[in-house]
Amino acid sequence: MPKSPQTVSDRLEQQRQEVRFRVLRLIEGKPEISQRELADALGISLGQINYQLKSLKEKGLIKAGNFLRSDNKLAYAYLLTPKGVADKLAITKHFLARKRQEFQLLKTELEQLESELHHDASNNNLNTNHESSE
Repeated sequence: MPKSPQTVSDRLEQQRQEVRFRVLRLIEGKPEISQRELADALGISLGQINYQLKSLKEKGLIKAGNFLRSDNKLAYAYLLTPKGVADKLAITKHFLARKRQEFQLLKTELEQLESELHHDASNNNLNTNHESSE
């Protein structure tokens, strides 16, 4: 049964989840990552990252704390809370399912295009052979 088309709000929610997933993933991999590095890695504005981090803290998904860098300057470190780890796991499952579905759709489209290309090339060869024999 074909899936109903996504609404604009569905797509926006999907984008928000994807950004949240990527932020949590980056923080988990590099807790001392700066907001600027996050913004650059995700291709979004510094203001948007600030908003995302504030939202994640309010939801209890991350906590932030100061640490002393090797150059004796204070910096921030972000840590996933147990709730944040669980949220990231749930989002990861949804993300994987969506990406698998997108992959299958893309694979089907590629197979159709290759078939059309093969069919068109065969027809072109037949036409060329037919014209050269006349």
